Amino acid sequence: MNEGIQYAKSGDLNIAYASMGAGAIDVVLVPGFVSHLEFSFENPYIRAVSERLARFARLITFDKRGTGMSDPVDGVATLEERMDDIRAVMDATGSERAALLGVSEGGTLAIMFAATYPERTRALVLAGAMARSTWAPDYPWAATREAYLESIQEFMAPTWGTGENVEYFAPSLAGDEAIRRWWGKMERFAASPSMMTKVFETFLATDVRDALPLVQAPTLILHRTGDRVVNVRAGRYLAEHIKGSKYVELPGSDHALWAGDTEAALGLVEEFLTGARSALPEEVDRVLATVMFVDLVGSTERAAAMGDRAWRALLERYYAVAREELARFRGREVKTIGDGVLATFDGPARGIRAARAIEARVKELGLEARAGLHTGECEVMDGDVGGIAVHIGSRVCSAAGANEVLVSSTVKDLVAGSGIEFSEKGPRELKGVPGTWTLFAATG
Repeated sequence: MNEGIQYAKSGDLNIAYASMGAGAIDVVLVPGFVSHLEFSFENPYIRAVSERLARFARLITFDKRGTGMSDPVDGVATLEERMDDIRAVMDATGSERAALLGVSEGGTLAIMFAATYPERTRALVLAGAMARSTWAPDYPWAATREAYLESIQEFMAPTWGTGENVEYFAPSLAGDEAIRRWWGKMERFAASPSMMTKVFETFLATDVRDALPLVQAPTLILHRTGDRVVNVRAGRYLAEHIKGSKYVELPGSDHALWAGDTEAALGLVEEFLTGARSALPEEVDRVLATVMFVDLVGSTERAAAMGDRAWRALLERYYAVAREELARFRGREVKTIGDGVLATFDGPARGIRAARAIEARVKELGLEARAGLHTGECEVMDGDVGGIAVHIGSRVCSAAGANEVLVSSTVKDLVAGSGIEFSEKGPRELKGVPGTWTLFAATG
C-alpha cells in the first residue's frame, strides 16, 4: 500500500487502514472473514487486484476490529460498532462519499452501512456476499447454526493456520504450495483460533435482510456459480431484494475475489463505478524466460569516495562490460536500474554463464557484483518485462553476496547435465514472495 499502514480511532479502538491510488472516486474495500493488511499484500494475486482497482480509484482498505493489525476485542463486535469503524477510516482518509466493495462476510456490513448512511455511500458492490449466514425457513440453502458450530469445532479450528482452508476459499490455487503456505501464515497473522471463533460468531448472528429494501445506492452484485463457501442462491437473493441492482453470475468455484478470473470481475466493477472500462495496457505477451539481475556491491560508498564524474565514467565501463557478455551469451538487455542490469535469456545455463562472466570482468574494474536468476513466465510489453518471475529474480539477487551468482531451485533443475555445479544455500524468505525458497550458488 503506497501510503503505508496507519490507524484511525474508532471509540477506544485503533483500526488499521491503508490506501493506494489517486483515482477520481474512493472505493472502500470491506474485507471478509479475516485479513491482515501488511501480510495480505505479499500475496501477488491480492497485490494485482489492489493495483487493478487503484488504476481508476483511490482504494481504501482496513482490518476489521479483532483481526489483522487492528485492536483485538473482548467480545463479539456488533454491526453498529463495525459501521463506526468504516466511518472512522473514511474520516481519517478525508473520504466524504465512497463506493463500498463488500467481499464475502464484509458484504453484510457494507449493506448495513449503505442503508444507514446513504449520504456517504456513492455505490455498493457485493462480491460473494450474503444477507444472512444461517438457515431459516425462508432461507433454506444456508447451513444451520448448529452445523456451522460443529464445522468450526471439528474442522476449522484444528486446521487453523495450516493452509488447508485455501481449498474452500480459492480452490483454483489449492495446488500452489506457495499460496497454501501463504494462506496458513495469513490465518496465523490475522487472528488466533479463539479470536477467529469470536469473529465467526459475529458471522453466525448476521441477518441484514430487513435492510435490503433500504439500500438507495446503485448496486452491483457479483457471485461465482460454483462458490464453495457462499451458495450462489445467496447472491440471487440479494439481487431479488435490492431494488434496481445489477446481478452478474460468473463461472468458477473460487470464493476469494483475488482467485480465478479476476479481470472479468474487476472489469465489471470499474465499468459499473465509472461508466467505462479503462483501456488495458497494450497486449501483453507471456513467455518463459530466465531473468537475470546483476548489481554492484558497495556502490554507494564507492561513489561517495570517487565523486560523481569519476563514478559515472566507471559505471559506464561496467555497463559496457555487461553488454558485451550479454551479447556473447545471447542475453537481451531489458534495462539498467541504478547500478543494476536486468536481462533475460532463452536458456538458464547461458544466463548463469553470463552472470559469472560479468562478475569476473567487473573484478578487473575494481568492483564487486552479485547476481540472481530465476526462470518463469514473464509478461513482455513495450520491450519491458514484468510478472512474478521478475520479482522473484530481483529478490534472489538481493539475497546474494558479493561475487556470488545465486539461483532458484527452478533454474538449478533446468540446467541438469550442463556441467554447472551448485552449493545449496538453504531456505530463504523472499520479501513479497509467498513461501520459503531454497536457493543455490553457482560454483563451477
